[in-house]
Amino acid sequence: MPLWLQGVLELGSVAVVSYLLVLLSVLMVWLADGFDTLGLTGGFVLSGHVWLLAHLTPLQVALDPGAGLPATSGTLNLVPLGLTLVPFALAWHAGSRLARACWEGQFWQPYLSGLAAYSAFGAAAALLFGGGEVSASPAAAAVFPLVPVALGGFVGAYRVSRSLPGLIGVNAAAWVERTSQYSRWAGSYVWAVLRAGFVAAVAGVGAGATLLAAALFWNWNDVVGVYQRLGTGVPGDTALTGLQLGYLPNLAVYALAWATGAGFDVGSGTHTSPLGTDPGPVPLLPALAALPPAELPAWALAVVVLPVLAGVLAGWWFLREGENHLDDWMALRLPARWITFPLSTLLTGVFVGAVAGLLVMLLSWLAHGSLGLGRLTDVGPDGTAVLLLFGAEVAVGAVVGCVVGPWLEHEPPFAPPRGAEDGEDRTPAGRRAARRRRREETAARRAMRSTGRRSPQAAHGHVTDDTDRSAAGRSTPDGRRDAGPWAAQGRAVAEPGSEAAFDVDAVEAPAAPSDAGAPGPPER
Repeated sequence: MPLWLQGVLELGSVAVVSYLLVLLSVLMVWLADGFDTLGLTGGFVLSGHVWLLAHLTPLQVALDPGAGLPATSGTLNLVPLGLTLVPFALAWHAGSRLARACWEGQFWQPYLSGLAAYSAFGAAAALLFGGGEVSASPAAAAVFPLVPVALGGFVGAYRVSRSLPGLIGVNAAAWVERTSQYSRWAGSYVWAVLRAGFVAAVAGVGAGATLLAAALFWNWNDVVGVYQRLGTGVPGDTALTGLQLGYLPNLAVYALAWATGAGFDVGSGTHTSPLGTDPGPVPLLPALAALPPAELPAWALAVVVLPVLAGVLAGWWFLREGENHLDDWMALRLPARWITFPLSTLLTGVFVGAVAGLLVMLLSWLAHGSLGLGRLTDVGPDGTAVLLLFGAEVAVGAVVGCVVGPWLEHEPPFAPPRGAEDGEDRTPAGRRAARRRRREETAARRAMRSTGRRSPQAAHGHVTDDTDRSAAGRSTPDGRRDAGPWAAQGRAVAEPGSEAAFDVDAVEAPAAPSDAGAPGPPER
């Protein structure tokens, strides 16, 4: 089977299966007399609208006057993130199968063809299920569904191949190996910061889900009371519970925004935060019975410790990752650890907090939306406020995690730079001499690389010129002369703790043959 056709079949099956799951749920409620006036055709149309909304596609609502309600119109874009996880998970498995069927660099063929088929399926769904009171733009339906499917397919393929060259056909590792050591340090550091921010965001969402579960448990009697007041019977209660399960990830994000102090809105004029809840009418939804009361005790602000703990976890994870090359670079430039360690830790915490804040802000934007009717045109948290507050709290926690982590790992936090020798001269004059030696050694290596040859002194394991005489050795504490960085059995060896110790591009001289074991000239 051609790869492009396999991609069409794999991602096309994702579209069909995800729609059938939604249709099955709607038909079960309809068979239980949950939609008396909807009819079978209306059930199919409703399932199409739910499928489009779960794929991030906004719906246009235009209601005619009737049932005591005036004519109104608006945009329904409050996405049920719980249903969005269904096509994401299906695309994950489809991407895994496509990655197994492709050679290196061929994944783009089935991937792009499958996305094109999925886009056509979304546009067809908008045309098929539109034309009534609720409709969707075919252009929007062709673009927005690609977001969860493309992300899920790529993540699933990467989990199988474990290699970007296997997916995109570009060997990024080879390009990185040709760069300088400082570039590799920067790349490793940035990648570790990104993953630490992701850890903080995941921990924050987990804390929000825990807070939501605690609120539902504490207010369970009120939740059951709302079900009893509605009196919708078993079919209606089933449909209502399914609707709330679809919005359960949204509620977890709302709980996280509440824990940061930013809070969230439940319609125009109703805002809740740890400082209290502005009274206002809210939809008669059982889950909303767990909203905090209007007056909260002062100790409710202690909930902000949850995002801080997420930052502590991220900082500890970053420390265990061992990629704090910003601290390494600062330690080489300025050996005063009482300055470099706090400064590098503070900057790392700020970077991790910024990444975590951006990720949670993206989740807040996805969870924020409008029901398009009445006051319910502003539901969810403010993404900018969540970015600032959650980012700052995670930054504080990451700094604490980086500081406390060494004690948890049984290592001193103010350790000297990696590779520093015991007994090295730490006086200001000794540090200046060490920096001068490092500059001279680096300049000598660059000159040798530019001319394409090695110096004869380095090739024979001894130094004679004035430039390298300062690197020939130094006095040890017992008065003897150290052989220096250029005389480890004739091989060019950089001084531990210097930039050259981390420079893999440095040219090493071949070892000189030993006089003891080398055969002499033949006797004539």
